[in-house]
Amino acid sequence: MRATLFLALITLAVPVTAEAGWYMGAGSYNCCPVTSCQPTSCYTTCKVERQTCYKTVYDTVMEPEPYTVNRTVYDTVYEDQSTTCYRNVTETQYRTEEYTVARPVYETSSRTQTYTVMKPVTETLYRDSSYTVRRPVFEDHVRECRRTVMRPVTETIERECRRTVMKRVCETVNQERCYTIMKPVTTCKTVRRDCGHWTWKPVCVPGPVVPKMSCDPCTGWKVCMTQMPGWTTYRPQWCAKVVEQQIPCTTYVPEVVRQNCPVQVVKYVPEVQVTTVPVTVCKMVPEVIVEKIPYRTCKMVCETIVKKVPYQVCKMVPEERTCEIPVRTCKTVYEKKTREIPFCVTKQVPYEVTRRVAKCVPRVEQVNCTRMVAKCVPRQVAYEVCRVVPSTVCAPCDSGCASGNCSVPFSGAGSAPGSTYSDDAGEGVETNKPTPIPEENPEDTVPNPDPQA
Repeated sequence: MRATLFLALITLAVPVTAEAGWYMGAGSYNCCPVTSCQPTSCYTTCKVERQTCYKTVYDTVMEPEPYTVNRTVYDTVYEDQSTTCYRNVTETQYRTEEYTVARPVYETSSRTQTYTVMKPVTETLYRDSSYTVRRPVFEDHVRECRRTVMRPVTETIERECRRTVMKRVCETVNQERCYTIMKPVTTCKTVRRDCGHWTWKPVCVPGPVVPKMSCDPCTGWKVCMTQMPGWTTYRPQWCAKVVEQQIPCTTYVPEVVRQNCPVQVVKYVPEVQVTTVPVTVCKMVPEVIVEKIPYRTCKMVCETIVKKVPYQVCKMVPEERTCEIPVRTCKTVYEKKTREIPFCVTKQVPYEVTRRVAKCVPRVEQVNCTRMVAKCVPRQVAYEVCRVVPSTVCAPCDSGCASGNCSVPFSGAGSAPGSTYSDDAGEGVETNKPTPIPEENPEDTVPNPDPQA
């Protein structure tokens, strides 16, 4: 921006009546006084210098930070507690109730109706159907067949059979029996019971720490961590109150009872029994059997059969008929009846129940947690700064200005021998290149806490 303004001022300073540019290779010096065309012509030019600088950039890095938090943990503790409960026993009873029912009574009557029907009349006719058949003629013959068979002959023999059986003998013996019964014993037991209540306890929670931009007249904008205002919340807290109570406790004590009981003892005595068993003995005796087997032979004989085949022809003849159609009517008759309605009656029966009661006991334990904390890390970034430096260039006047002849046209410093647009170091200046704009002071740059912005 500064180089652009400088070149604009140089352009406006040139007279409008000049025939060419001033110091940039113009045409003539007719309007110039003689004293201006002296041994040398000097002019001022600009040189662009590049310089590498470094600026500090702040990056935001999230680092893990461990911290310890106290957490309340509730443990469940179980205690035995005896309670008298009541069981509902249901009994069924009956009550008498009268009710009215509507009974339908049906009456049947008839009416006469005449209608016409088509009556089928069938006539039987015959047609001749003669055919030839082959009739079988059978002849009976007899032949003898002899075979030998083994005929069984059965004989009955008696023999003795001895066996030993166990005879049952019953005896009555007095035997002493011992059995254990559970005898109830009631005692009183002191129980400590917690009859506390819950209350709400106010707890102050600090606000979060957030980054905030602040302006300092000396250093400019910077990021600082600001504590936000907190708030108050309520947490439940148990207020304990221990009360002692006397609770009846029933226990069962075992007791041994002895009793003499008559017992029947069964014994088995061996006894030998002799029985006579009939035994059947079978013998096989050969026997010749002569059988006469009839057999039949068949011969086919042709025969003509004359047959009359009857067939029926049906004709429809109208006929009037009369029928009785029954008509049924219904009447409602009301009757009173009695019925037994069951209903349930509930009674409460007490019984003892021992159960385990859960109780929450709080305890405080430490928990290690990790949170991410934002941290600004500086780093150096290189950048280039372009500056325009003014320099003076002097060229010898070889076009006649030394002798006072200013009418000789001046071809410019670019075409005169020995004259170049250069500074003391001898480097040439490119007049067609635009002048770069230098960046601002890096110290005025405000670091951005957000790396993604």
